[in-house]
Amino acid sequence: MHDFYKTLGVPRTATQDEIRKAYKKIARENHPDVKPDDKTASERFKQAAEAYDVLGDPDKRKQYDQFGSAYKHAGQGHSPFGGGPIDLNDIFGGGVDLGDILGGEFSGGFGGRRGGRNTSRPGQNIETTIVIPFQVAAQGGKHEITLHHGETSERLDVKIPAGVRSGSVIRLTGKGHPGYAGGRDGDLLITVDVAPHPYFRREGNHVLLDLPLTVTEAALGTKVDVPIVDNSQVTMTIPPGTSSGSKLRLRGKGFPDPKSGSRGDQLVVTKVVVPKDVSERAKELLTDLATEAPLSPREGLW
Repeated sequence: MHDFYKTLGVPRTATQDEIRKAYKKIARENHPDVKPDDKTASERFKQAAEAYDVLGDPDKRKQYDQFGSAYKHAGQGHSPFGGGPIDLNDIFGGGVDLGDILGGEFSGGFGGRRGGRNTSRPGQNIETTIVIPFQVAAQGGKHEITLHHGETSERLDVKIPAGVRSGSVIRLTGKGHPGYAGGRDGDLLITVDVAPHPYFRREGNHVLLDLPLTVTEAALGTKVDVPIVDNSQVTMTIPPGTSSGSKLRLRGKGFPDPKSGSRGDQLVVTKVVVPKDVSERAKELLTDLATEAPLSPREGLW
């Protein structure tokens, strides 16, 4: 496993804000929309997303700082032999008869002997986690994974359903460990982790996007091109007198519901940005504006 701090290029003493800014910088530079055919950039994007998912969460970061790559299993009572119960047949070799080892008949769920007869048992499941881009979660698609079986490996294309959430589990039947004595093969259980996006965020099935506006754009109204989650853009009309924090709705541009298929909306949240450095001429104009439009936004609040 990569060192998540090195992946984001920050020291272990970095603040949460520094971690967030480092991730955003890497994500913007290596996002699939920016470098669609660059496999190196794609891998860098995935690694940064995985690192930010942990370091961007104070609780996960605390576990990672304490336990390193074993942070996922901290406090969960996991066996040091890996996920799931210990398989004695795997430890001693597939041909071992547990009935002979333990003496006579045996029935402990390991598929050993009972009354001298061999019984089959299913193979164990394999569990893994994948990190997918935010927009793949919104639109659906495929994600390639590699399974290692001893000295051999197998590549699989995992179908990602549109609208999938972090924590969802995709099951690939029969892609786990092989069964014993004719038992069915186990399954592959894939936990999906959706990477954060540099500027989109999810709220239920809605997608939120912050839209910075100048004071004059908000006061007088304007037209602005805004990105939407399907990798395209729409032109939005900002009505005159728009306040900071207003939500403008783009219907049907959010995440689809995995069950009903109906889509949420994209909500564009306006953020009026006030300049820090104001020229003398601008000060005069703003003073004139205050005189011409003297209404206080706090009137009637208290």
